Amino acid sequence: IAEEIGRLAISEGWESFIAYGRGEPSSESNLIKIGGKESMYINALKARLFDNEGLNAKADTERLIKEIDRIKPDIVHLHNIHGYYLHYPTLFNYLKDKNLPTVWTLHDCWTFTGHCSHFELVGCEKWKSGCHGCPQLKEYPKSFGFDGSERNYWLKKEYFTSLQRLTLVPVSEWLGNLLSSSFFGQKDRIVIRNGIDTDIFNLNTSQAETRLRMGCQPTRHLILGVASVWTKRKGFHDFIKLRNLLSEDEFEIMMIGLTKKQIDELPQGIKGICRTNDIHEMAEIYSAADVFVNPTYEDTFPTTNLEALACGTPVVTYNTGGSPEAIDSETGAVVEQGNVRQLKDAVIQICQADGDSYRQKCRARAVSLFDKRDRYQDYLRLYDNILSGK
Repeated sequence: IAEEIGRLAISEGWESFIAYGRGEPSSESNLIKIGGKESMYINALKARLFDNEGLNAKADTERLIKEIDRIKPDIVHLHNIHGYYLHYPTLFNYLKDKNLPTVWTLHDCWTFTGHCSHFELVGCEKWKSGCHGCPQLKEYPKSFGFDGSERNYWLKKEYFTSLQRLTLVPVSEWLGNLLSSSFFGQKDRIVIRNGIDTDIFNLNTSQAETRLRMGCQPTRHLILGVASVWTKRKGFHDFIKLRNLLSEDEFEIMMIGLTKKQIDELPQGIKGICRTNDIHEMAEIYSAADVFVNPTYEDTFPTTNLEALACGTPVVTYNTGGSPEAIDSETGAVVEQGNVRQLKDAVIQICQADGDSYRQKCRARAVSLFDKRDRYQDYLRLYDNILSGK
């Protein structure tokens, strides 16, 4: 997202710098590397031992501050700052001292909890008043046992709310509503949803050919599930249950993103694929499906829903996080979290309906609401409004 916003900003006369902590990306923006692989591993180990993600990498962050001071930006745009490469007290002290306008896109809940990036699955609400006794120390960012959640919560509140010129950008209404109940309650915020490339993710008329190439039967309804990693939180076991509730003669399930071990353990009637790195092939698969099922238990605003819609495929999802915001009653269905029978009923209802009508309405919704060019333009408008004092 940062790269593509930077590219758009450059095209409109801005100068763009991107500071990053991992990998070796190529970019049209000016790149600033924060630390290195060795320091990242050391910071990760410290976080595992002391549950202090974001409180390491002080020297690396001080070097970053010198670069920012040299650049003298008009605006600073933060994304995920967790990832074992940044010391947030140093960064936020600098932003506060310089009174720099700061935009912060929030992709998860880490910013206002004492440890976790998501808490829906365990139903924890300690983040509303003050974290302690964290029930998710084994979840990202994993701790080996030391619980620093109380300290982390109050430090985040102190530093993150210290900026007078901070605008928060949650990527879903759901996340924005959570911010109202967090220590960010009084801070300015505007929802800008994620976007996708609606030229690549597009309607494909060769559904039958794609299904044959993937080893699926063109005469059966195809149900698709996609995840980068399939876990309980992403609904892996719910797909197994769904398979048992649907006729094998009428329905076929394909899951993409599985490990080899998971594929070996799949029941009959589910075709598993490790992954595809070809984005065009992924678009063809979305378009070949009759329905995309996303039984997620924790999500902020999954782009897989948007990709499916852009390819003309209706979405069935649990009422989880911001996932339902991708669709309306004409482009899919939202069912009770964990209710696989409702999931089954929604799948059957969609498969029995007019497929062409669904395809056109799904495509129209994706293009009108989730085209990445429009959403990134929202950020440039936000920058202009902030700098003009609106």
